Amino acid sequence: MMKKEKKHEFKITIKSKIILIYAIAIAIACMIFYVIIPYLLNYSPDTINTEFDKQVSGGLYYYQQILLASILIVFVVSLILFIILRDIDNYPLYMKNKKENKEKIDSIKKICLDLPSKLQIIFIVFPLILSIAVLFLQTSYLTTSDFKLMLLIFILSTITISISNTFTKKILSKILIDLENTSFLNIKQTSISKKLLFQILPIAAVCIVFTYLFVSASDQKENAVLLSNLYKNRFKLVTENNSINDINDIITLSKNIELNSEDDILFVTDASFDFKYQSGELSDFFKKYTKELSKNNNLMIYDYYGTSGQGILFPITTESGEKYYIGASYTVYSNESVTSIVSLLIGLGLICSIILYAFASDLSKNLKEVNSSLEIISKDSNNLSNKKLYITSVDEIGDLIVTYNKIQELTMKHLNQIHDNQNLLIERERLASLGQLIGGIAHNLKTPIMSISGASEGIKDLVNEFDASIGNPVVTNDDFHDIAKDMKEWLDKINSYTEYMSDILTAVKGQAVALSEQKDIDFTLSELFKRVDILMKHELKQAVVYLNMRMKIDENTIINGDVNTLVQVINNMISNSIQAYDGKPEQTIDLTAWKNDNNEIVISVKDYGPGLPEKVKHKLFKEMITTKGKNGTGLGLYMSYSTIRAHFNGDITVETEDGKGTTFNIILP
Repeated sequence: MMKKEKKHEFKITIKSKIILIYAIAIAIACMIFYVIIPYLLNYSPDTINTEFDKQVSGGLYYYQQILLASILIVFVVSLILFIILRDIDNYPLYMKNKKENKEKIDSIKKICLDLPSKLQIIFIVFPLILSIAVLFLQTSYLTTSDFKLMLLIFILSTITISISNTFTKKILSKILIDLENTSFLNIKQTSISKKLLFQILPIAAVCIVFTYLFVSASDQKENAVLLSNLYKNRFKLVTENNSINDINDIITLSKNIELNSEDDILFVTDASFDFKYQSGELSDFFKKYTKELSKNNNLMIYDYYGTSGQGILFPITTESGEKYYIGASYTVYSNESVTSIVSLLIGLGLICSIILYAFASDLSKNLKEVNSSLEIISKDSNNLSNKKLYITSVDEIGDLIVTYNKIQELTMKHLNQIHDNQNLLIERERLASLGQLIGGIAHNLKTPIMSISGASEGIKDLVNEFDASIGNPVVTNDDFHDIAKDMKEWLDKINSYTEYMSDILTAVKGQAVALSEQKDIDFTLSELFKRVDILMKHELKQAVVYLNMRMKIDENTIINGDVNTLVQVINNMISNSIQAYDGKPEQTIDLTAWKNDNNEIVISVKDYGPGLPEKVKHKLFKEMITTKGKNGTGLGLYMSYSTIRAHFNGDITVETEDGKGTTFNIILP
């Protein structure tokens, strides 16, 4: 039986999805453009997608021009997106090794955060600049139709980018979530007031502009009807009250007709629409339309696409039966109105901007209050106040403030509970440390006590010997001196044992007092290492681990602070190092003192165990975390770090390598 071949599953890439979204949006915008331009710009009837259109438009039909423009725009935008997003599909590979690919991951984060706003600027500003440049190169001044065309480009580009960004942001948001985005990187943060202006103002402008274009188109049509009727009546009045014998009479009469505007032009044509007279310059398009299409449109004439020039023809028959036409070219929408419209649009834009900015600023202020209060909770929970935010609006912001106030109450309650539990844990840790300390001291004191007991027995024997030899003639003075010498040796040993016991008791007393009091004094490195050696000797001996103490700086170097607290921190680190060997005997721990490049004293505790997991390393001094399971509280290093920061204004760093060990560095300024 033959196995079925697996079908290759086609999977569209993220880059392709985004490019496709913008391509579809541009295509739809161009289709809308195709439909609404003739209406809003009052294109001449019978001049779209006809042979007339092809002749006056350089050999291309209207639909071909729009299609070519849309293909060109899609190509340029796709190329820009392809370059910007060239690396975005590789982000899952980068996430497998975040440490090595940090720069690439940050670069993709920045693209995801920046892309919508950058494209919005490109789509809105660039087409307008390009269209203005092209129009000025063609005419050197901005006509009404040019102005309307630019407004249309602004409308369609704004709508296109707004719709495209809506869908694209969903894709980019998923990528940011996958990339574990927790920071803003180096991107300059934009205030919500500016962001709202940037998002809403273009849409508001689109609504204003579209309303203007629609009203303007309707107004032009009404003006065209009024002006055509006006000139028809004037032509009719002149021809009815005067006899007309030839074309000269028609030209003479036309010169006497009152013009509605000084820019209007009167002209006379014969039956074949050859122009015999014109009071001003008429465009070639106007003349061509008169000859070829005016009869199809009730003797109405239109000027070039989008312009506001139109005209009317009135038939006249001479006494001899020859047919002529008298006509007028007029402007249904003057160029002077552009200035007033621009002023109106700018004024409306400013009003909208001010209202939007005031609203956005108020919104931003409320959000900043909540944010600053949340920052206090996140950064310094110990200084959390009971201050509540006031509700100033019945909306989502009001709901946010209510939720914040509830969170603050719960946070205060939980913090108090945490502090109580933490104090209990610290007390347990202290008692455990004290118990371990006492066990070690008992063992350390046992040896000197036994030695003192043996010495006292030796002295007792010598005393008895001395007592028995009194009055014995055989015993010489030299014998007495020998007995005294032996007694002195035993007393010297007792002195050394008592000094050792005194050191132990001093260390014990210091550590016991350190649990409740801290005193800053001057002490030397030698004193510090001596105390550590005494207090850790028992634990090291039990684990069969050797402490290798080295001082690479002068042992009489002075340190100011609480020596007992520092001893406790170092002892805790040595205990952790012992436990890192997990009961394996004959191991070594290095305790080293040296100075770094900043002339700071560094005390290092180094073991050669398995090292720390990466996830533990990053949390080591930030929270109570342990690798000892049920046997650890996680307080040791957490408290050590807090102690060094608070009492010595120092720092603790950790260096660890898998399978090679861990080094803790206590840095003292």
